[in-house]
Amino acid sequence: MTHLFIVLLACSKPQASPNPPQDTPAESVRVVAFGDVHGDAAAARSALKLAGVLNEKDEWIGGTTHVVQIGDQLDRGDNEQEILDLFTALRTQASAAGGAFYPLLGNHEIMNIELDFRYVTAGGFVDFADTPYDENDPFFQRYPDEVKGRAAAFRPGGPYAMLLSEHHVVLQLEQSIFVHGGVLPEHVAYGLDNINEETRAWMRGEGSFPTILNSQDAPTWSRHYSNDTDEADCALLSQVLEQTDAQRIVVAHTVQDGINSVCDDRAWRVDVGMAEHYGGSPQVLEIANGVARAISQ
Repeated sequence: MTHLFIVLLACSKPQASPNPPQDTPAESVRVVAFGDVHGDAAAARSALKLAGVLNEKDEWIGGTTHVVQIGDQLDRGDNEQEILDLFTALRTQASAAGGAFYPLLGNHEIMNIELDFRYVTAGGFVDFADTPYDENDPFFQRYPDEVKGRAAAFRPGGPYAMLLSEHHVVLQLEQSIFVHGGVLPEHVAYGLDNINEETRAWMRGEGSFPTILNSQDAPTWSRHYSNDTDEADCALLSQVLEQTDAQRIVVAHTVQDGINSVCDDRAWRVDVGMAEHYGGSPQVLEIANGVARAISQ
């Protein structure tokens, strides 16, 4: 089963990208995943080049490859807008080539739509300072001048909130589930499509904050499969995989020494701290012909 629901919305900035193919990729299609990039455009490009899908001109060369970036594009670094704009362009280019590029929503994207800017760098505020806003709108009176542009960009219904509303919280491609934090049985019972749709509506300014995201066990926050994973966590994962007819889950969110797996290779952890803030080196996870393996520089 594939959860592919991308809503395209008109906004003045940035430009929306087209839907990726709606058919489920065959097991023979190469899938690549990588983790948190946190405002480091150089790290994002390095991961994409390591995957063999990006050239020196920022052009998609991945053909039919499906790439999943597992959230946390924002915060902790100064190149956030550059990353979001690059990822938007790659969605268009990959789709035209018969492939797909899926940037997912991490907890830091959710936090920014909530207007929680505690992890934003000084450069992150400067980057979005030119976002237009109505100076007479009382909404902006609560923010100092240097924050107003970012608030305008990321408030529900703002241009970058609209862009992020096109992204998934949870994505399933064939027998692999991709999510920033983790999927628990309660999330499957709630409905993975429902989580995606309710999050999109909130980001568009058309609904309230999804209660399913308001927990340390939320799909964007859970660390069951990425930190101190034990037999009980693996038992939860077994339920999830059975309920979704999947073989593995791929998560980020918690920095690892390198890409690794737990629960008998059914949970793969791909946050390797590649952003400058953490000082790690890029790695990507490749899934081809049903086999997962890490690729390093």
